[in-house]
Amino acid sequence: MLPSGIAITGSGSAAPKTVLDNAGLSQVVETSDEWIATRTGIRERKLASPQVSLAAIATEAAQNAIAMAGITTADLDLIILATSTPDDLFGTASKIQAELGATKAVAFDLTAACSGFVFGLVTAAQFIRTGVYKNVLLIGADMLSRWVDWSDRRTCVLFGDGAGAVVIQANESDRLLGFEICSDGTQNSSLNLSYQPRPQELLPGVTVGLGSYQPVTMNGQEVYRFAVKRVPEVIEKALYRSELSIDRIDWLLLHQANQRILDAVSQRLKVPAEKVISNLARYGNTSAASIPIALDEVVRQGQIKPGDVIAASGFGAGLTWGAAIFQWGR
Repeated sequence: MLPSGIAITGSGSAAPKTVLDNAGLSQVVETSDEWIATRTGIRERKLASPQVSLAAIATEAAQNAIAMAGITTADLDLIILATSTPDDLFGTASKIQAELGATKAVAFDLTAACSGFVFGLVTAAQFIRTGVYKNVLLIGADMLSRWVDWSDRRTCVLFGDGAGAVVIQANESDRLLGFEICSDGTQNSSLNLSYQPRPQELLPGVTVGLGSYQPVTMNGQEVYRFAVKRVPEVIEKALYRSELSIDRIDWLLLHQANQRILDAVSQRLKVPAEKVISNLARYGNTSAASIPIALDEVVRQGQIKPGDVIAASGFGAGLTWGAAIFQWGR
């Protein structure tokens, strides 16, 4: 009988080499470093060239996480790729499985936009807790630069590309202390990357829709209001399930969307600034990748220690949002 608890035992991250700072972006669209930084906290973002695939940076992040966990790719039972921007609409997780040589692992994509990593963590935990799998690789990776309108300064200043990964293993003690995940499709129109059909008549009375996806559209004010209300609520619910109070957490790890949102949520929860993890100044909003990239950075800097309690929360298109309370390491 396998242990029914879980532990997050390794992390890794990767990002494209090309950096576009706010000064450079101001040559592309009418904006400025001051305008972007004061409204979002973002100073620069990493952008993938046309030759760089999502699978490539996701594989690099995964290899780093696997190495930290001290296992091999042959040990993996399951690979979950949380992404909204796959290389292939049929899924990219299997390509990563092949790149890693993880011959024993089953692989699938999971789409929950910027909440994808938290949803993926909860999903992975269920496979381990039921005794089905022992070693799971969870990757959050997105390349929203592919789907941004670079003439729309409301959205193009926000997004960057990257990948982050964690290894989740069966463990005697359960380090996932509690979670809560939510969806509200009535607010779906607030943030979209939507398919736009182009009618083509095959025969009289037989018309199909061909086309592609349109650039990201967002109602920034609605998304901000949604986040500052729902994120503190969902963290408090996850804490309740964990039987912990907010003062018991060591770190607050939010989806890196906007510094104003991070500040508003932490203030509402009364979490001191020194406990709030933030790296969006250097990455922008990397969607499902943002939480694991930020986690990996602070782990590798030695700030997060084994046993530290982390409250993580993702929120975004769908609309979806969720929180997970976990302890780092075994």
